[in-house]
Amino acid sequence: RRLNVRVNIELLSISNPVHKKDLAVRLTDDTDPFFLYNLVISEEDFQSLKSQQGLLVDFSAFPQKFIDLLQQCIQEQNKDIPRFLLQLVSSASVLDHTPVSLNVVETNPFKHLTHLSLKFLPGNDAEIKKFLASCLKCLKEDKMVLEEKLRKTEEDLTRQLSYTQQSLSDRSRELDKLKNEWTSYTTALTNKHTQELTSEKERALQAQAQYQQQQEQQKKELENLHQKSIQQLQNRLSELEVINKDLTERRYKGDSTVRELKAKLSGIEDECQRAKQEVLSLRRENTTLDAECHEKEKLINQLQTRVAVLEQEIKDKDQLVVRTKEVLDATQEQKVILEESTEKKQSHIEKLETTIKSLSAELLKANEIIKKLQGDLKTLMSKLKLKNTVTIQQEKLLAEKEERLQKEQRELQETGQSLRMKEQEVCKLQEQLETTIQKLEESKQLLKTNENVITWLNKQLNEIQMAKKLETSASTHGGVRAAVSPHGMPDRPSFPSSGISHPLSPLYAFQNFLEPMHNKNINSQCLVPKAGTLTCLQLSKVNRCLDVQTVAATGHPANKENGDNLGLESKYFKKKDDSIPLQGLSQNALNSEYLKPYLSTKAQPSPKAAVTPTSAYFPG
Repeated sequence: RRLNVRVNIELLSISNPVHKKDLAVRLTDDTDPFFLYNLVISEEDFQSLKSQQGLLVDFSAFPQKFIDLLQQCIQEQNKDIPRFLLQLVSSASVLDHTPVSLNVVETNPFKHLTHLSLKFLPGNDAEIKKFLASCLKCLKEDKMVLEEKLRKTEEDLTRQLSYTQQSLSDRSRELDKLKNEWTSYTTALTNKHTQELTSEKERALQAQAQYQQQQEQQKKELENLHQKSIQQLQNRLSELEVINKDLTERRYKGDSTVRELKAKLSGIEDECQRAKQEVLSLRRENTTLDAECHEKEKLINQLQTRVAVLEQEIKDKDQLVVRTKEVLDATQEQKVILEESTEKKQSHIEKLETTIKSLSAELLKANEIIKKLQGDLKTLMSKLKLKNTVTIQQEKLLAEKEERLQKEQRELQETGQSLRMKEQEVCKLQEQLETTIQKLEESKQLLKTNENVITWLNKQLNEIQMAKKLETSASTHGGVRAAVSPHGMPDRPSFPSSGISHPLSPLYAFQNFLEPMHNKNINSQCLVPKAGTLTCLQLSKVNRCLDVQTVAATGHPANKENGDNLGLESKYFKKKDDSIPLQGLSQNALNSEYLKPYLSTKAQPSPKAAVTPTSAYFPG
């Protein structure tokens, strides 16, 4: 709850037995006489309070500081959110007579800061009685003082009343006398004024009649004079209008000539400025070209290997310099021509100025009429100045845009050169691509031909196997023995019964060696090598060739006499130098006892099939 509390602060000085100073603080409520809290602080108590609450004030200055804090609380009490508050906090109810703490709190958005906290003791019955007695005593004293003041004021008021009544009666008598005098004076004045008014009216009527007659005479005279002056002015006006028309025509002609000359002058000045700008740009280009020439001469001394290319570039640059010099000479000639033309124009302008001066001498006569037109001319001149400023700004903008255009044109040229270089690179790459595509097509054709050769060889091998099976079924004593080479590799067998006396591929040998294992009717003495020992072909390179001697079957139409190549082109049967022949039968195997009966049939060609030695190219 919120209360208005009275705070009494007294500084008590006690001399018996020791001189001391105590601070007595009392809290009371005017509405509640039983609301009483006391606090007495001595110097010793203040030292402990100072150490506890961190006060920076001495005992002598403490009362004044406490009063300042209370005044700040009083100033802030009517605000919605006061900054300083005076809090009276009690831990228990008021009837328990427990001590109460009085806090002076400063509020801010972050925290409530307690500047001072004092503990007050509630007053007991004796103290309350004493306080009430003192209050009663004070009230009685106040009552006595007020009663004396009341009595004095009543006496003063009665005296003043009697005095005012006497003065009122005197003033009312004086007023009556003045009223009587005023009425008599007003009647006399009205009579006098009426007589004067009648006499004045008669005089005014006589004067009015005289003035009217005089006015009519003057009016007639003035009308005659006015008509005469109007006729004179009209005649003069017609003359002046004729003169004005002539002068305005002359002026308009002069203005038109001046404008034409100004337009020509402005065009010539623009051309001069453009020529100057071109000269400056050419000078800058010349300086840049000189610098580039110096740099390229240094590069020539450093890079002797690229002398020929750089000499060509320097020649091109020299040609550019010569062209720029020619352009400079042409611009200088144009400049001289422009200067001569400007001098002629200036002389012409001076002549025009003399003519304008003569015209101005004639125009001075009609200055009074042309003053109004001069104001219009001033406004037009201000507009012309504005237009001139606008045109100057536009010329500046045009110059800036031309510079930007030149820069962009240079960048376009550079990009065009880079594009040409890239197009050349693209052409080179396209040529490389075409060559690689041709090589790819050739390799594909080679692969196709190789596949054809392999398919044809497989057909031939199948036919030979079929013929061999027929022969083995017919002859039971024929056998095959695989001879082992000195290097541990099995040699290929020869088949005299079928007329084959040339080495075959390892695939064919492997197939022919495995077939007798499954044939139980054949009782021949043969050595069957393992699958791991049949890989007799060792290739050290990817693009090596194998020489294969093929024998045509008995039913095949190919013949040596008629020159047929078994359905293949002639280029596949040409022997190449870098080809590696298949490892055939070794000399030991040929001289072995197993193959002696078949050596006699090697040289005898069969009438049914002719042996054609060919070589096939197998890449990889």
